[in-house]
Amino acid sequence: MAWRIPGSGGKAALVCSTGGHLAELLRLEASFGRHPDSLWITFDTPQSRQLLEGRRVAMLPYIGPRDLRGTLAAVGPIHRFLRSEPFDAAISTGAAVATAALPLAASLGIASTYVESVCRVEGPSTTGRLLQNVPAVHLRTQTPAWAGGRWHECQSVLSTYRPTPRRRTGRRLFVTLGTIRGYRFDSLVDALLASGLVDDTTVWQLGETSRDDLPGRVYDEMPPEQFVEEALNADVVISHAGVGTLLEMLSLGVFPVIATRAAARGEHVDDHQAEIAALVNELGIGIAVDGPDVTAAVLDVAATRAIVDDLAAPVRRAA
Repeated sequence: MAWRIPGSGGKAALVCSTGGHLAELLRLEASFGRHPDSLWITFDTPQSRQLLEGRRVAMLPYIGPRDLRGTLAAVGPIHRFLRSEPFDAAISTGAAVATAALPLAASLGIASTYVESVCRVEGPSTTGRLLQNVPAVHLRTQTPAWAGGRWHECQSVLSTYRPTPRRRTGRRLFVTLGTIRGYRFDSLVDALLASGLVDDTTVWQLGETSRDDLPGRVYDEMPPEQFVEEALNADVVISHAGVGTLLEMLSLGVFPVIATRAAARGEHVDDHQAEIAALVNELGIGIAVDGPDVTAAVLDVAATRAIVDDLAAPVRRAA
C-alpha cells in the first residue's frame, strides 16, 4: 500500500513536537496500530500529559521553530533513548526535533519515517527539505499533488471528517489563539471586538496575546479538560490556524472558524497557515480566513454547522 510506514505496527519511537505535530502523529498511529511498548519522545506540556496519559513517554526540553541550538541540545538525550532499547520503527511528524531524531535512528538501523504535516499543501517544510538529504529516512506526504520522487503519499489525518448541518442555539464564542511562544495575534482579537458579537459570555484562551480590554472570561492558558468543556459549550469556536487545535475541534464535532497568522504582521515565523486554511475551505470542514477578516457574517455561518468523523461516533455537543 502506498501509504504504509516501514516498521509501523511494531514497537516504535514516536518523536514530535507538541501542538499540531503531536495531534497528527496520534491520529496517524490510530491508522497503523498502537503498540503497548512504543515510546513517545516529546515536550512536557499540558497537552502531552493529557493526550499521552497511560503511554510510555520520554520528555525533552521545548524546541522552538527553527531553534538550531535547541535541536542540537536534543541530540544527546534522543540518542540515549534510542540506544536504551530495541525499536522496529522511528516515526516523526516534526518539527525541528525530527531532524535530530530520524537520522540518529536510521544510523542505528531503525526503520525511520518522516510524515510531513497536513498543513504543507504546496511542498515540504524546512524540516522536510533537510531530511530529503538523508537517504535512509523514508518520506511521506499527506498531499497527493506533490507526491513523487522520494516522497510517497500517505493517508491524510483530515480524510474522514465531513460537515453536517446543526441547529443554531446562540452566540457564545470560544476564542483560542494557541500556545506558540513569542508570537501575538492581536489582529484576530481586534477583528472579533469589531464584529459586535463579543460579550460577557465570551471565553478567551490568549496564549502570548495578553490583553486587558476584553469582556468575558480571559485565560492565558487553561487545563485540557476545561478547554474541551469550553469548546463543546460554545456556539462558535474561533482558533488560529494551528493543526493541533483544528484536529481537536474536528474530533469534538466542532465546525471551527480558522484564522490565519501572517509573518508580515509578526504573528508567525512564516505564512504556512495559509496552506492549511486553503485545505480547510476546500474540504468544507471549517471556515478559514485571514485574522483581520473574521466578521459577524463568518461567525453566523459557522454557528449552523457541525463535524462528523466517519471513523468514530460523533461527540454530542452541549446545548
